[in-house]
Amino acid sequence: MTDDHKTTTVPVWTLATAEVHVPGLAAGDSMTAERLAELRGVLAVLADEPIVTLEVHPLPAGIERGRGIPLDAASPLAQHLSQFVTQSARSSMTVARATASGEGLYRMVVPAKVAAQLGQGVLRPMVAKGAAGGVHGALVNSAGRIVSQATFVPVGGAAAAGAVGGAGATAGAAVAGGTALTVAAPLVLMAVAVGVSAHADQKRRQAIEHITKLLEQLQEDKLDDEHSELDGCRDAIDKATAILLDQGKPGLSLGLDSAVHAINTALGKADRRLARWQGALDGLPEGKAVELSTLTKAFPGIDDHGGPFRAHLELASLAIALKRRVVVLQAVEHAQGDAGNPFENFTRALKRDQQRLYELESGIAGVLVRLSVLELARPNGLRPVFTTGEVERLLSAAHRIHQLGDGARVDSRTTDVAIEMARDKDGSVVVFPALPA
Repeated sequence: MTDDHKTTTVPVWTLATAEVHVPGLAAGDSMTAERLAELRGVLAVLADEPIVTLEVHPLPAGIERGRGIPLDAASPLAQHLSQFVTQSARSSMTVARATASGEGLYRMVVPAKVAAQLGQGVLRPMVAKGAAGGVHGALVNSAGRIVSQATFVPVGGAAAAGAVGGAGATAGAAVAGGTALTVAAPLVLMAVAVGVSAHADQKRRQAIEHITKLLEQLQEDKLDDEHSELDGCRDAIDKATAILLDQGKPGLSLGLDSAVHAINTALGKADRRLARWQGALDGLPEGKAVELSTLTKAFPGIDDHGGPFRAHLELASLAIALKRRVVVLQAVEHAQGDAGNPFENFTRALKRDQQRLYELESGIAGVLVRLSVLELARPNGLRPVFTTGEVERLLSAAHRIHQLGDGARVDSRTTDVAIEMARDKDGSVVVFPALPA
């Protein structure tokens, strides 16, 4: 984004989803990233309606577009963004200079308070491979940190993101008596919807990759059938996503109903497996070491990298990821049905339907944490000495079981969430998976 000898000027808009009163903000005064984070927190607390910030950064070279969802220039989100930028540039030289090339990386930050309203578990960090504690993001440098050589400049609220194609006619400046915030509910709705959908699809890709490797080792036809049926849902979901994001109506010919049935069936199997796992753990003697043979009866293959238990975990993860995409689609469709109140309808629909997924995901995480802290007992037998192979197997199994708790999330704490959008000169947009800000 920048280097150690150059400071980038980053315009920042404060966007509301409805008209709100907020304390006066000094437009045009530069601020640091830390100060901007404080501002977001204050606005989230004081405002009655969702408020987000939108920044525009230079587009990084070599950005990995394949992990995002591409939208052409005619799509509603791309049109909302283009219209917003054009109108804002007319009244701000800072914006005009920052957007003169036509391309940029737009970063919408949703405060934790607002993210929590979208439903528990829907926006969680996507852990990067090979970097402990790292996350995927387009604005990070080689060390995994957001580049700090930037001056953030608030932009006044004169711009208005007008409704395009009926996505919701809430656009304009906020009421007098405070800072004039830009009311841009359709822009916020579309950005959040696509960012959440991209996040869920990235989880799906990870699950598919893991399941494929596991099933190649297991060669179990029943699990392979489950995998194939779930993976076959992707085409219908992708088509429905494209249609809804273009504000169309998905018809029965897409096969979305069949896909939803297959996903719900898989979720039902995951619920039953979770109940069995929880019952098996409840039946273990409290505070005592457990024999590996006892554990493998309830959790087949838990001592191996590619056992059925781990395949069941990945199938549950895949079903949850696919269901999250479907829930987003349903929420978008519900919101677009009431053009006067799109974001609030979207939030309510998303939050209501996320609860079951959150409970399933948290239940599985709880099982993994409980398993990871179990102490394995030495095998019972008449022999006083065990072979080297038996000892190595026990140590290896203990290590693998203890690793089950790594990355398991059982808390519901929500952080600020960033949704990054790469805009090209032709007006097309790639929306990347939502990530912690």
